[in-house]
Amino acid sequence: MPRCTRKGCAQEFDPSTNTEESCSYHSGGPVFHEGLKSWSCCQDINKPVLDFDEFMKIPGCTKGSHTDEAPKVEPQAPKPSPNVNLTMTSDQGATETYSSLSRTTGAATPTIASSAPAEPIPPAAEEEDDPSVPVTPGTICRRKGCGKSFVSDEVSRGDGEESVCTYHPLPPIFHEGSKGYLCCKRRVLEFDEFLKIGGCKQGRHLFAPKEKEAKTEEFIDCRVDHYQTPAEVHVSVFAKQTDKDRSVVQIETDKALSVSVVPLTYSDLSTQKHPLSSISERKWS
Repeated sequence: MPRCTRKGCAQEFDPSTNTEESCSYHSGGPVFHEGLKSWSCCQDINKPVLDFDEFMKIPGCTKGSHTDEAPKVEPQAPKPSPNVNLTMTSDQGATETYSSLSRTTGAATPTIASSAPAEPIPPAAEEEDDPSVPVTPGTICRRKGCGKSFVSDEVSRGDGEESVCTYHPLPPIFHEGSKGYLCCKRRVLEFDEFLKIGGCKQGRHLFAPKEKEAKTEEFIDCRVDHYQTPAEVHVSVFAKQTDKDRSVVQIETDKALSVSVVPLTYSDLSTQKHPLSSISERKWS
């Protein structure tokens, strides 16, 4: 079956049952600003997120029919040429031409090359699929850049071609307008082209990650910001995937505050990818 090419959808669809209510997509473009990711069409509805996987899960805000047509790319306006010629004609018919061509010299611009070799990217601890966990047909592979749907255990978890996953093992990177993945060198400017970057590694699909072994509890420091008004003190603790039922905020004295932030367990994160296994505790006085 064809796959929808609208932003935020990417689902396979049956043309015979395709209606104007079948597709939920984003009519605007992606917005990346200071680490936050959102869609220009629904910033007032869906809050910006930090994690790219969470950004890809933001539900579409526009209804329509599925389509497999390639998205249209708006042509870029031509850049003005730095070389400008100005011609002036006097009353006597004389013509003068002025040019803004920059002067060049025969000396070549020196190139400075760094002698220090680039540090290799450490291998990422990749999750493995658990074949004992049943998967609903149509479930999308969780690996970045794959996009294949689960058909059956024999097809998607067997030994045939459909069981081979071509994906990106490292997260995406967005820098000064360019988009790509840390694991490969290709960089593009358009977000639609970024979604088409083929994977650089082959392995097995990831439909149901294996449950990780429980790690020894450890304490870490979270990022903490605070500001004070004449009547109040506002404290913000930044921590991902926290368990609000087990986390505790306790006022010890009029000048001391204790905050214990507890993360969710892996069983609580069946739909997430990167659970935390640590506790953060900070005191202010």
